[in-house]
Amino acid sequence: MAHYDLIIVGGGMVGLALAAALKESRLRVAIVEGQLPDPQLGEAPDNRVSALSLASQQILRGVGAWQGICSRRLQGYGRMQVWERDSFARIEFDAASLGLAHLGHIAENRVIQLALQEAIAHQRHIELLAPVSASALSLGPESALLTLSDGRVLSARLVVAADGAHSWVRKQADIPLTSWDYGHHALVATVRTGEAHGAVARQIFTPEGPLAFLPLWQPDLCSIVWSVPAARAEALCALDEEAFNRQLTAAFDARLGLCKVEGARSAIPLTARYARDFARERLVLVGDAAHTIHPLAGQGVNLGLQDAAALAQCLLATVARGKDIGALAELRGYERWRKTEAARMLAAMEGLKRLFGGSHPLKKLVRGLGLSGVDAMAPLKQSMIRSAMGLEGELPALALGARASLAEKN
Repeated sequence: MAHYDLIIVGGGMVGLALAAALKESRLRVAIVEGQLPDPQLGEAPDNRVSALSLASQQILRGVGAWQGICSRRLQGYGRMQVWERDSFARIEFDAASLGLAHLGHIAENRVIQLALQEAIAHQRHIELLAPVSASALSLGPESALLTLSDGRVLSARLVVAADGAHSWVRKQADIPLTSWDYGHHALVATVRTGEAHGAVARQIFTPEGPLAFLPLWQPDLCSIVWSVPAARAEALCALDEEAFNRQLTAAFDARLGLCKVEGARSAIPLTARYARDFARERLVLVGDAAHTIHPLAGQGVNLGLQDAAALAQCLLATVARGKDIGALAELRGYERWRKTEAARMLAAMEGLKRLFGGSHPLKKLVRGLGLSGVDAMAPLKQSMIRSAMGLEGELPALALGARASLAEKN
């Protein structure tokens, strides 16, 4: 039996970020992952991308992964444009108004994973066990036991569930979920545009749902996230490319000219989730295992990366006090902190979804007046920009440099 201080189940972005944040601690860490990303990037980007906030950039730089992301494929965006179909509701955010070069960056999830793997590659006290999955979990008063699919048994003082929205670990621990189905699917694809994106992130609200165009590293390449009812998503995925291109271009108001889809289209069901417990004795949840939110503001991965940084901070403080990192009493601080932040983000996303839902003329008028008013009020608009950059709420220490950087510019 192999013994560790903590076992992270899930070697995605959040699980790897947690391990990387602990790499100087000398805690013995195992990461259990069923499928590693292909290190060879093809010419075409992956459909799954993330909009990294300024706070996430600071976290990734702090754990030693940012340079690895930059050396692969990355696109910064300096402006965000948001508008509504057939309405005067619109708002624009500009990094230059804050003295910054970027509001955030778009990167493929696989690129982020590969850079984080590099950040921990030479750490002798961190082991990446892959490809292998977990098959049994036992949580005891003094330690946890995890059995792997290849028959190995691991013990640890703490098990971290970083295994996504359908977390196997969370289910084994029988932790209940509060959840609601948004009734929409997110259709994701890569699109070649007729006009250059100009390093601008764009989102239009249509009667069906929001459609986002996220700029990629080539000047006419974007990743789209199109939130539509489930049946509509299925129909769009079934269209031939020419028909899909016409409907996409029309839905986006032809803002970037004719759109041409490249590669596969896929649709992902949208469900909000909030675990009743983020921590148990010998167990803690991070990222999508603890919460999932609507993608309309692109904050899901940013919330997860802050979970990882916050948990690392709490664990290091526990070690410094000479306490047990797996004791529930020591995990309560993390749980209160991150449940508050997740609830705040869930409420904000639900509010935005309801605000832009429906096409009643009076509601469209209110939206138009509201966004136009915010656009004209610098303090309120700056608060919205700070939120988009991940600088609101209680930040973990690894992200505080982003807030300090913004303060220096203003």
